[in-house]
Order: sequence, then structure tokens, then C-alpha cells
Amino acid sequence: MSSKYHNGFYQIKNPSKYVGKKTPQFRSGWEHVFMRFCDENPAVLQWASESIRIPYRNPFTNKNTIYVPDFMVVYVKKNGEKHAELIEVKPSKETSLDEAKSTRDQAAAVLNMHKWQAAQAWCDQHGLKFRIVTENDIFHQGKAR
Repeated sequence: MSSKYHNGFYQIKNPSKYVGKKTPQFRSGWEHVFMRFCDENPAVLQWASESIRIPYRNPFTNKNTIYVPDFMVVYVKKNGEKHAELIEVKPSKETSLDEAKSTRDQAAAVLNMHKWQAAQAWCDQHGLKFRIVTENDIFHQGKAR
């Protein structure tokens, strides 16, 4: 599934779980799969799409700007404990310089690392976990998990 051209608005099946202020919009097939997971998984208590704004400094322009992580998810663990995370869905080739093959992917990885450093600091201040989810987490042997 190509993540490049798959986009649209997600039709929420369980509106009581969605706590975002706007209709969730997916910008990749992977985000669409993750939205369906949040909407349909009974362990997910609440979720929102693009609901948090985090300031950071762009390493290429040296200007302050805003990073908006893809998802905020609150779920219940098997032991009954509630847990909240900010989650970014990204292709693995944009997650580190080791994974990046092209110059474009290397630039994306550098920019993402700066965004994610700011997100981690924000999460530390607010008692949340920050996690990056890639196609390796979403798909297993070519099928959605």
C-alpha cells in the first residue's frame, strides 16, 4: 500500500471515543489503518487526530515553528491501568539516517528528529509517552495487524 497518495477523511464508527475537534483526515494509507485501529479497538478509550501543537526550531531555516503529531491515544492496559501516548505514523525511511537512502529521506529524517525531540520533551512535561509507528509496526507479512 503506497503511503504517498492515499488520503481523505475518516468515517468514525465510534464517535464517543473520538475526542478531536475536527473530522480526522488521513494523509497516508498507514494513517488510515491506524485510525481504524483506534476507532475499533476496545482497549482504546479515547483518540484524536492532529490535536496537539508543539513548538520546535526547524534545523534548516533556524525558525521557530509548530509540529503537530498525528495522534493522541488513551488506552487501557491489560492490568486495567490507563495510558496516554502521542503517536507519529511515518515510513521507516524517514525515521533515522540509517534507514534513509535518498537525500530527500535524509532531510526528512533530520527534520523529524528535531520534531520528535521537541515532542519527547513535551510528553515528559505532560506525563505522556511519545511513540513513532512505522509500516513495520502496522503491517506484518503484507497484511494489516
